[in-house]
Amino acid sequence: MTSPLTAPTPEARPEVRWTPRLWGTLLVLCAAMFLDALDVSMVGVALPSIGADLGLSTSTLQWIVSGYILGYGGLLLLGGRTADLLGRRQVFLVALAVFALASLLGGLVDSGPLLIASRFIKGLSAAFTAPAGLSIITTTFPEGPLRNRALSIYTTCAATGFSMGLVLSGLLTEASWRLTMLLPAPIALIALVAGLKLLPHSTRERDHRGYDIPGAVLGTAAMLLLVFTVVQAPEAGWATARTLLSFLAVAVLLTAFVLVERRSPGPLVRLGVLRSGTQVRAQLGAMAFFGSYVGFQFLVTLYMQSLLGWSALHTALAFLPAGALVAVSSTKVGAIVDRFGTPRLIAAGFALMVAGYALFLGVDLDPVYAVAILPSMLLIGAACALVFPSLNIQATNGVDDHEQGMVSGLLNTSVQVGGAIFLAVVTAVVTAHTPEDAGPQAVLDSYRPGLIVVTGIAVAGLLIALTGLRTRPSQASVVVAKSTTPEAERVPVRD
Repeated sequence: MTSPLTAPTPEARPEVRWTPRLWGTLLVLCAAMFLDALDVSMVGVALPSIGADLGLSTSTLQWIVSGYILGYGGLLLLGGRTADLLGRRQVFLVALAVFALASLLGGLVDSGPLLIASRFIKGLSAAFTAPAGLSIITTTFPEGPLRNRALSIYTTCAATGFSMGLVLSGLLTEASWRLTMLLPAPIALIALVAGLKLLPHSTRERDHRGYDIPGAVLGTAAMLLLVFTVVQAPEAGWATARTLLSFLAVAVLLTAFVLVERRSPGPLVRLGVLRSGTQVRAQLGAMAFFGSYVGFQFLVTLYMQSLLGWSALHTALAFLPAGALVAVSSTKVGAIVDRFGTPRLIAAGFALMVAGYALFLGVDLDPVYAVAILPSMLLIGAACALVFPSLNIQATNGVDDHEQGMVSGLLNTSVQVGGAIFLAVVTAVVTAHTPEDAGPQAVLDSYRPGLIVVTGIAVAGLLIALTGLRTRPSQASVVVAKSTTPEAERVPVRD
């Protein structure tokens, strides 16, 4: 693989220095991750304006968000493996170009269905850029301090993009909601042009034993149906025949997928990666981390705008300290990982997250921000700074280059599925505890069970992380069960 590193030998890796080309490579990948997070957060604030302008119902507005989640969460496994098989650079650049075109389309359409379609296409393209970008980092930067620093900066861009998206959406929506759709397009085009010049040519498997088409069909169908069912369950009802049959169909598809993957010579997901406790903890931790945070943000946004009467911009600024703390800590997290290891940082981060959620349980209808809200935001920001980069490092360490896309897709799938499932659960809990014609205090009281569920999810993440502290150092270094494909059969060819 062509790499912008200045020293190619393993012995020289500790002395590798950051070159301008290496920084450029990382910035291109960070731009794509930044755009993914920016796009998700900007749309939520703009929904009321979109509905008023296009005459859309609440259920239709939901699909502007859900369409993106459906495309993103449903195709991540396919996107990750495609990057391994067809070349990470090509897959990343093509998907980034599609993302830019879909952003332009979303800002120009005058129809709800076309807007939803553009959102689905953007989610689909992000399902290819996210695992491809992460696997480019893990195959370009050697495992150890250099990769840890790169991943801490990369994951920080997601938190920064999410925080900035909230603020930018509040500002842009004042002029036009279309600006929130159009803003990612020029950024994506700039990143695309820079990527054509800076991204290293990746390797791909020449003797990959064929394409796992049955696995791709079953895996994609299972993830699409799972995300669709979870998104629709709060509205359709969790106990309705439609929801139960959908979950049954998901179980059947996943069972068939596992059977196919066990027998496939070139599986979409090599199930051996899940024989490692370290890898399983990373995947479950990602689900708990993102699921708890998405549920928390959802409830806090409702609390601030519906009960306190804050504007969208005011609400975004209330969340800003958490994002700012993550951004400031970006260059230091890698060094902390080098010193203490990922299991300790993940456990410490989840402990901070539990404390932040628990503190927020005491809010009332007349809060003093600096006393009642800011401490939670700072604790959660510190938790995000520690947990998210550490999960990415733990999931990708010890993985062969030819499987980095697969593991990256698996990790991103865990993040998205965890967010979709736990947000639906939190929504259902709050709805069940909200009486009809409830006053402000009754509504706030209905939020507390949801916040308790959010805190419980974080506690589960903490318990999972604590099991990793019991692993002996010699065991902790083995992240995944290695591929059984002989080394001689994994001859890379240049794209």
